[in-house]
Amino acid sequence: MRNAERQSGFTFIELAITVAIVGLLATLVLPMTELVVKRDHEHELRLALREIRTALDAYKKAVNEGRVISEMGKSGYPPQLKVLVDGVTDEKSPDHNSKIYFLRRIPRDPMNPDSSKSDEETWGKRSYESSPDAPEEGDDVFDVYSQATDIGINGVPYKDW
Repeated sequence: MRNAERQSGFTFIELAITVAIVGLLATLVLPMTELVVKRDHEHELRLALREIRTALDAYKKAVNEGRVISEMGKSGYPPQLKVLVDGVTDEKSPDHNSKIYFLRRIPRDPMNPDSSKSDEETWGKRSYESSPDAPEEGDDVFDVYSQATDIGINGVPYKDW
């Protein structure tokens, strides 16, 4: 009866093998978890870029339709991203008191870790007059890009998205 009582538990070898297997599985899962987190951030970046770029295009369309006043000789794009949130007067409204809003808020660049910057400051801005290869800020905001220096899962740097 004593031998039966002693053999009812696990041996040290069995426990060591179990711990080794769990450790091996954990080392395989950790890189996958990092990849999932990176993929989520990239998805957020795509959505934020699409949202801002759609708003920029809607602003330009409103200028072309005469709903927003733009100075002669200007590109017709907003002078800063904040204008998309603050809204502009709809010149085609009967009382000229209505405003057109293009964004509820400026999305934050998910690749920018600096929490001291405002949402607008996390984005790089390209003016209409600057080249796509060397984007520079100017009198308007024609496009936005991520200021992150990392490279995406697809092999393209985030700043080129």
